[in-house]
Amino acid sequence: MTWVALKMLTGDRSKYLGILFGIAFAALLMAHQVSIFLGIMARTTSVIDDVNPHGIWVMNPNVRYLDEPFGMSDMDLERVRGVEGVGWAVRFYKGQLRTRLAGGNDPGADSDFRNVMLLGLDDATFTGAPRRMLLGNLEDLKKPDAVIVDEAGWNYLFPGRPWSLGHILEMNDRRAVLVGICKASPPFQSVPVMYTRYSQAIRFAPPERRVMSFVLAGPAPGHRLDEVCQRIQQQTGLRARTGHDFSWDTIRFYLKNTGIPVNFGITVTLGFIVGVAIAGQTFYLFTIENLKQFGALKAMGVSNWRIVGMILTQAFVVGVIGYCIGMGLAATFFESTKSQIHLQGFYMRWQVMLLAGAAVLVIVTLASLLSIRRVLVLEPAIVFR
Repeated sequence: MTWVALKMLTGDRSKYLGILFGIAFAALLMAHQVSIFLGIMARTTSVIDDVNPHGIWVMNPNVRYLDEPFGMSDMDLERVRGVEGVGWAVRFYKGQLRTRLAGGNDPGADSDFRNVMLLGLDDATFTGAPRRMLLGNLEDLKKPDAVIVDEAGWNYLFPGRPWSLGHILEMNDRRAVLVGICKASPPFQSVPVMYTRYSQAIRFAPPERRVMSFVLAGPAPGHRLDEVCQRIQQQTGLRARTGHDFSWDTIRFYLKNTGIPVNFGITVTLGFIVGVAIAGQTFYLFTIENLKQFGALKAMGVSNWRIVGMILTQAFVVGVIGYCIGMGLAATFFESTKSQIHLQGFYMRWQVMLLAGAAVLVIVTLASLLSIRRVLVLEPAIVFR
C-alpha cells in the first residue's frame, strides 16, 4: 500500500511540486529568519565575548546592558581588588567616539568624520586585546597615540584600499596612529572597533570626572565566579556579573526594548502560515481528486486505518523532501555569504534546524488532517457513481 500511496502522490506532478514548494519555502523562510535573528542577538554581546567572556564584569549599579556604561572612579578598581576571592582586576574603557580621517597626512583618504567604538585596554596586561592580528603587532599599542582597528573597520574607513599601517586619524582633536589591523567579532552597530591603551583612551574620550566604564576581573584559584560576584556586590555596592550573565542581560534588554523580536517573529509566523496554506490547500485538492481511488480501495476491503496510513505516508514523504530542500537552500545562503565581512557571524545552528523540522511536522500534520477527515467519511459506493 505504501507503493500505491507514493504512485498516487507523484501521479499529478504539478500538485506534487506545489506541495514541495510550499513546505520548502516555509522551511527556508523560518530557518533563514531565525538564524539571522540569533546572529543579530549574538552581535549585541560581541565585546563581552571578545574581551572577557569567562570572567567578571564590574559596573555602576545603574548599568542595564553593555552599551550603557556609566563612569566609575579609579577608587572603585582598588575596592574590587580588595575583595576576597578576586584574583585580578583591571580597568576597561568602552565608548563611541567620532574620528576624523586626516586627509592632509594621509593622501587619498577622505577628510570625513566617522563614528567608531573605542576600547581602552589595561596598559600593563592588555586584558581583552584582540586574539588574532591580521597586520601589525599587538605590542605596538605601547607606542604613542597607537590604535588598532578591526578588519571590517578598515574596510569602512578606507574602502577598496589594501591593508597598510601608519595612517593618521584624529579623535577629540588628538592624533591617533594606526599600528595594526585585527580580527574582531562584528558588533551590533556597524561601526569600526578600535583598540588602544586605557591611558590613551581617556585622552581620546571627552573629558569627564569618571571615565572608567568597567572593571574586568577574574576569580582567584579555588573561588567560584558567582560567589566572587556576590562578595563584590556586598562589599562595594557595585554591580558584578559573570560574562555569561552580562551577555544575557544585554540580550534581554534588546529583546524587551527594541522591535527586533517582533519583526522577526512576524516574518517567521507568516512563513509558517504560508506553508500551512499552500501545503494544506494543495494536499486537500490532491485528495479530492483521488477520492474515487480511495473509494475503490475501501470497496476492496482496505480499512480506514490503512488509508489514514497511506495519507500520512504521503504527508511524511513531501514533508521530508520539502524540509531538506528548504534547509539546503538556507545552508547554501549562509555558506555563500560567510566570506562577506558584514555578514560574518550569521550561520544556521542545529537548534534552528530542529525548530524548522518541528514546524514542518506541524505543517504536514495539519495538511493531512484536512484530507483524512474527507476520506474517513467517504462512502465506497462513490466509485460506482
